[in-house]
Amino acid sequence: MKILILSAYDAESHKVWRQHLVDMLPFASCTSFALPPRHFSWRIRGNALTWALGQHETLRKPWDLVVATSMVDLATLRGLVPELATIPAIVYFHENQFAYPASRAQHASVEPQMVTLYAALAADRVVFNTHYNRASFLAGVAALLKKLPDGVPPGVAERIADKSEVIPVPVAIAGLSGVKPDDAFHLVWNHRWEYDKGPENLYHALARLPVALPLRVHVVGQQFRREPAVFSDIRRLLDERAWLGEWGYLTKRECYENLLAKAHAVLSTSLHDFQGLSVLEAVAAGCVPIVPKRLAYPELLSTQWCYSVADNEGQDPEFSEADACAGMIRLRVEEWVRAQLPAAPSLHWLSPAEQAKAYWHLVKSVAVKKTNGGPEGTIAPV
Repeated sequence: MKILILSAYDAESHKVWRQHLVDMLPFASCTSFALPPRHFSWRIRGNALTWALGQHETLRKPWDLVVATSMVDLATLRGLVPELATIPAIVYFHENQFAYPASRAQHASVEPQMVTLYAALAADRVVFNTHYNRASFLAGVAALLKKLPDGVPPGVAERIADKSEVIPVPVAIAGLSGVKPDDAFHLVWNHRWEYDKGPENLYHALARLPVALPLRVHVVGQQFRREPAVFSDIRRLLDERAWLGEWGYLTKRECYENLLAKAHAVLSTSLHDFQGLSVLEAVAAGCVPIVPKRLAYPELLSTQWCYSVADNEGQDPEFSEADACAGMIRLRVEEWVRAQLPAAPSLHWLSPAEQAKAYWHLVKSVAVKKTNGGPEGTIAPV
């Protein structure tokens, strides 16, 4: 079986997914095209042009299946390379542009949403990493179509829903056994240093904690040339309270994995997490999760690990999510002091070995094997 894998904006989580996909399909010969995760507006609108003309001969080959990320302009690509129009295609959604929080610096545009909508319509099967991602995408599609002036056929969101399913990105189990420090409660915030990962929420949550709390905070994750100014405030706060641990991107994977293995907890303050791979990776390494309830986490982890403004229902009207987050951090620290910190939840069900079965079934149910003399729709033995 020959599979063409297309990743139009190959961010870290997309790379992880691509590699797992190849590893989980040993019976297939996979060819991958991936574009760097920069110049977002151009990348999402221009990937079909880049590939259709730059990789034309390869795209015209007799593939059995195309697997594309949601940012691939599949509809346009199939029009520019007609041979692809006859090849079954799966579109995988790591995130969706309807629930992705807009930056103040971004020019408002509906194009990213329309590209992903057309890709979903053009695909034979649509796969989301979580039910949260699927539900927010379908709701976003329905809301957008209601705003359009005319020419909108009924049942668009329903058409996509009927051919969609949920299969998460596998999470590799690190297998590390770090000795947890006893000098302080070690908390990791391991996300991209960008606005959508909620650094302002992080600052406000930390500022609400008692100064005397025995805490060490590690703020790590991918950094960029420009970063939200609030990171300066976070570092100053951590310095003033003697809470500062690791700061900045850990370039060596071994150092990063060792940090996760030794930390007590991992924190998300994100505006969006469609699966939250960095959090799940830390949990797999033994960190207790502290995560917002409003995102994908309730379906991936028990709600006992989730904080929410609703936790304060009927009490303080000024209570914020930062208060809820700070409250859960304080609770976990107090449990650690009493030697009663619960163990991190098991994520064995998310391991590549467990998820491989779902991916095998997906690929074999969609791919069409065109063999000499064999009918279309049959799959070659593997």
